[in-house]
Amino acid sequence: MSVRVPTMRERSSGSIRSQSARRVVIVAFPEVQILDLAGPSSVFTTASRLVSPKQPGYHVEIAALRPGPVVTEGGVLLHATVSLERVRGPVDTLLVPGGEVTLRRDAEPALPPHLRRLAGHCRRVASVCSGSFLLARAGLLDGKRVTTHWLACDELQRQHPSCKVLGDQIFVRDGQIWTSAGVTSGIDLALAMVEEDLGREVARQVARLLVVYLRRPGGQSQFSVQMASQWASRAPIREVQEWLPEHLREDLSVETLARRAAMSPRNFARAFSAQVGVTPARYVERLRVEAARASLEATQQTVKEIATEVGFSTLETMHRVFKRALGVPPAEYRRRFAPRA
Repeated sequence: MSVRVPTMRERSSGSIRSQSARRVVIVAFPEVQILDLAGPSSVFTTASRLVSPKQPGYHVEIAALRPGPVVTEGGVLLHATVSLERVRGPVDTLLVPGGEVTLRRDAEPALPPHLRRLAGHCRRVASVCSGSFLLARAGLLDGKRVTTHWLACDELQRQHPSCKVLGDQIFVRDGQIWTSAGVTSGIDLALAMVEEDLGREVARQVARLLVVYLRRPGGQSQFSVQMASQWASRAPIREVQEWLPEHLREDLSVETLARRAAMSPRNFARAFSAQVGVTPARYVERLRVEAARASLEATQQTVKEIATEVGFSTLETMHRVFKRALGVPPAEYRRRFAPRA
């Protein structure tokens, strides 16, 4: 497939159009998180400007209970072009963004009936962040595997026990239902849709123009080891945490880390475990797995080279740790998640 990058003038004027565009309806409501909406919208509109005139792109509509201005979560005004009541006929993709307001059970009670009606005429239905709560209230997530922002996973499961919430996923697809994690993961979800619809090369060009990664695989973790772990409450341990990611190839025994913190090995190990929640060895292991995952996804280095680079003593050690941490060996992880050549 031939793909060309549009000129800046074409991108700004929207002069490139695809025929028979796929209709994307994005739902807006007061206090919506604007990036949940703007990120996927930018992906779809950019993809439309990349494809040839003979290939269908996307036509994005912003729909709300009433057309006109909508005040977003940060106070920015958004303009809804059509009312949900007037959205008729087939819709390719219905996308529901989130916002802190959606976590309340009484939030936007008029929206779920519209979502339920429109879902019957859609090829796929998607949510970004806590937009999943609105889909759940519309009865669209019953029996489905879903995700949402990691802070809201427990609450979604509590409010809607009939769905299976996967808290450590960037996005999840179950049949026609797509759900994604917090905020920027909506871009990953939209890029995955573009890749499915228009091919990997178009998705790659969209990512390049938007200056984002091609896309993080849906099965990736929502957050890094350092985000998932608690930060130490005291400076010596916290400084070791900050130092570790750039020194994974070095000897990171308890004795070495204790010297860096100017503590005895015994006191360091006890303080680290108490303040961080895991032992120093387990924390270092997680950092090395995370670094190895990134290299497996983004580079052409051999597994052995990566093992050495991130500090595993042997290839067999990395293999064993990957199996324990991720359930698959490094080569299988690369096969599943690395971009295809």
